[in-house]
Amino acid sequence: MKGTVAGLRCWLLLAFLGAAEAAEVRVTDAQGQPLAGVMVTRLQEQPSVPDMSDNGYPAAGVAQQSAGELSVFTGAGGRAALDPSAGTKLRLRRPGYRDREIDFAQAAAGPVALERETDPARLAAQQPSDAWVSLLDLGSAADKKEFLLQCGFCHQQGSMFLRRQRSAQEWASAIRRMVGYGARLSTELQEALPARLEAQWQAIHRQPERVPAGAPWGPELAASRITEWPIGDGFSQMHDLLYARSGLVYVGDNLQDRLYEIDPRSGRYTVYRIPAQPGDAKGGLLAGRLREYPKHETYNGIHSLAESPVDGHLFITASYQQRIVEFDPQSKRFAVRQMDRGYYPHTVRVDARDRVWFTLALSNQVAMYERRLDRFTYYDLPPRNLRERLTVSLMGGLLRLMSWGLPIANWMPVDRQSTGVPLPYGIDLTPDGKVWFARLHTDEIGRIDPDSGEVALIRTPFKGPRRLRADAAGNLWIAAFPESQIVRYEPASGRYTPFDLPAVPQGGDTPYALNVDRARNVVWVNGTGSDALYGFDIAAQTWRRFPMPRHVTFTRDVEIAPDGRVFTTNSSFPSWHIEGGQPALIVLEPG
Repeated sequence: MKGTVAGLRCWLLLAFLGAAEAAEVRVTDAQGQPLAGVMVTRLQEQPSVPDMSDNGYPAAGVAQQSAGELSVFTGAGGRAALDPSAGTKLRLRRPGYRDREIDFAQAAAGPVALERETDPARLAAQQPSDAWVSLLDLGSAADKKEFLLQCGFCHQQGSMFLRRQRSAQEWASAIRRMVGYGARLSTELQEALPARLEAQWQAIHRQPERVPAGAPWGPELAASRITEWPIGDGFSQMHDLLYARSGLVYVGDNLQDRLYEIDPRSGRYTVYRIPAQPGDAKGGLLAGRLREYPKHETYNGIHSLAESPVDGHLFITASYQQRIVEFDPQSKRFAVRQMDRGYYPHTVRVDARDRVWFTLALSNQVAMYERRLDRFTYYDLPPRNLRERLTVSLMGGLLRLMSWGLPIANWMPVDRQSTGVPLPYGIDLTPDGKVWFARLHTDEIGRIDPDSGEVALIRTPFKGPRRLRADAAGNLWIAAFPESQIVRYEPASGRYTPFDLPAVPQGGDTPYALNVDRARNVVWVNGTGSDALYGFDIAAQTWRRFPMPRHVTFTRDVEIAPDGRVFTTNSSFPSWHIEGGQPALIVLEPG
C-alpha cells in the first residue's frame, strides 16, 4: 500500500510539472530494504556544445542551450521519479554509501542497491568542508573565527582541495598568496597558523574516523527538485545573481566580465560582455590582485546586481573600477555611470524612488546614484581611529602601487581588527525606506535616513556581519559569517536574536548571504561550508536543509521567484574547486 501511495505521489508531481511520462527508480540497501533520502541525479552524457568562439566562451548576443542536470530524492519507500531521457545515466548518492552510476533504463527496470561505505578515509571524504573544519584546533575560539572570516570567503576551507596535508612552509606560501588576493588575516596569525595547520591536518589524516558525519538526508527531501544549468568554466567566478521581473535570471561572471541572461525553466541563455572603457587596464584598479591568475578578462569586475522598479534596467557594481554599469534588458546595451570618488563598488539595491544604493568597500562609504539627476551622493562612514582615517584617505595611491605589482598588502601589518579596511559590505532597504548596511570588519550595522542624510552605526554582539536583508515586518536578517548563525535585528526595539544553522556538526558552517521570501516568511541562507541551502521558517522557527548535487558547492547569493523557487550559483574562487570543475545556475524547487 505504501509503495502504491508513493508511486501515485510521484506521478502527481510529474503531472503537475507538465511531464508527459515518468520513469520510477527504486533504491535499496544491500539487504533489499528501501533507502530514503538518496539523491538521484540525471547526468548529461552528451551535453550540448555552445559556440565557444569568444576566447573559450559563448559568443556575445548569441542564444545558447545549457545541458541541465536534474536531481531528485527518494522518499520513505526508496522511490523517485524522473522524466525518461534516452542516452543518459543516473548517479545515486547518499552519505554513508558508495556513489553509483547506472544506465537510466537499467535503473527503471528494477531495484538498484547501494553498498555501504566502510572505509574510514572514504567516509570522511564524503563529508562537506564544515565537518573537517570542525576538528581544527587553531589555538582559541577567536583565532578560529578569524581564520574562518579571512580564509573562507573565496572558497571553502576543508574542501577536498584544502584538506590535504601541506608543510608549514607550503601553508605560509598559500597564506601569503591569499593576503595578496585580499584576505585580512592578522600578521599574528599569518605567522602562527602555518605550523598549526600542518599539525592539525596531519592529525586528522592519521585518524579519518574522527571526521563527523554531516546532517542526514531524510525522506522530507522527496518533494524537492534541483536543476543545474552549467554556465562558464573553471576560470569563471559566478559571483552574484538577480531574478528579474521578466522571469529571467542574470548572473555575473566576476573574472570574465560576462553577464549571463538565463531562462531558468529551459536553460536557454545568452551572454553579454560588459565593454571596457578607453584607458581601462586588465584587472582594473586591482590589476595586481589577478596578476598570477591563469586566465581572466576582467576590466570591470561584475559584483552585485539590482533591478529598477521603474523600467526594469539592471544596475551592476563594477568592483574593479569607480563606476556602476546600467544594462537595458530590451536593447541589450550597457551604459557606464562614472564616479569621481570611492573604491570597490560592492552590494547594490534600488529603492522605490529609483535611487541606486551601494556600498564602497575599500573607501568606507555608501553611495547613492539618482537616475533622474544623473548624480552621485556619498556618505562617508566614520573611521575607528587615526590610522584608519589615513589608510582610507590613501586608498587610491595604495591601489595604484598594487596595480604596478608591488606587494603592498603583504608589506603592511594587519591587526586583529583589520584597522584601515572597515569594509562596508551588504546593504538593503526596509519597507519604511531606510537604508541599512553592514561593516564586516567592525562588527557593526548601520542606518542611513535618505531624507535627512543622518548616518547611525550600531554594534553587533557577534563577529562578521556580512550580508543582510529585510523582511516584510521591517526586521533585518544578518548573515553572521564566522558564527555559523543568522541573526534577526529588530530596529523598533534594538534587539538581536541569533539562530544557529542546523549544520552537523554545529559551528563550522559559514553563511555568506541570505534573502527573505516575504510572501512565505522564509529566510533562505547560503551554507557556504556545508554544500547546502537552508530555509528558515520565521513564524515556526524551524529549519529545512537542502544538500546541493555537487561537492564543494560554495555559494554567495540567493534569489527567490514569486512562485517560491530559489536560485543560487556555484561561485567558488576559483571555480575549478567545484566537483567536476563546472559552475552552474542552481534552481531549487523546495516543494
